[in-house]
Amino acid sequence: MKLTRNQRQRRIHNRVRKKVSGTATRPRLSVFRSNKAIYAQIIDDLTGHTLAAASSQEAGFKVEGNKSEQAKAVGQLIGERAVQAKIASVVFDRGGYLYHGRVKALADGAREAGLQF
Repeated sequence: MKLTRNQRQRRIHNRVRKKVSGTATRPRLSVFRSNKAIYAQIIDDLTGHTLAAASSQEAGFKVEGNKSEQAKAVGQLIGERAVQAKIASVVFDRGGYLYHGRVKALADGAREAGLQF
């Protein structure tokens, strides 16, 4: 049986989520990538609450350049919001995507803003 692209990604994401879980002291930085935008959330999995979020679709978010540059700006934004929420360290959840391109750019932007993972 041949898997579709979405089924394959979902399988990879479930495999990653078995190992990656966020706590109150070290929450999970989750990434979702669509064709047009990129989204990031910092989640405490024990309580199920989102502690901080950022996306390229927010009102007032304007970055000229390609999607990788936008992803880096979203990473910096989520990093700044995490520091404001007194979060210093996170577990990175790449969401079944390869750690390459926009996902890597978001991670680098978050690291530049002061997050550790």
